[in-house]
Amino acid sequence: MARPKIVRKISCRPAYSCFKPNGVPMKQLPRLVLASDELEALRLVDMLGLQQLEAAQQLGVSRQTLGNIVARGRHKVAQALVMGMALELATETLKNTEE
Repeated sequence: MARPKIVRKISCRPAYSCFKPNGVPMKQLPRLVLASDELEALRLVDMLGLQQLEAAQQLGVSRQTLGNIVARGRHKVAQALVMGMALELATETLKNTEE
């Protein structure tokens, strides 16, 4: 049986629900879902430039877990860009600190 997922502290909500290549209808594109914790990890590490330990503390996970989340998120973003896929941003939040 898998371990239960640790509650993550999500501080941002995406401005849009998806990003896709221009000029191609959404129904014709393969889709990847970027989870809310992956988006938050990318925001903390890549956009805000936080060190992984500090970002992990803000997200409420270990540094190793944050590294795995960032790696998954970066892989999905790169795959969507290179292969022309739609990137859907998950709207679920595990624990939103804005509320």
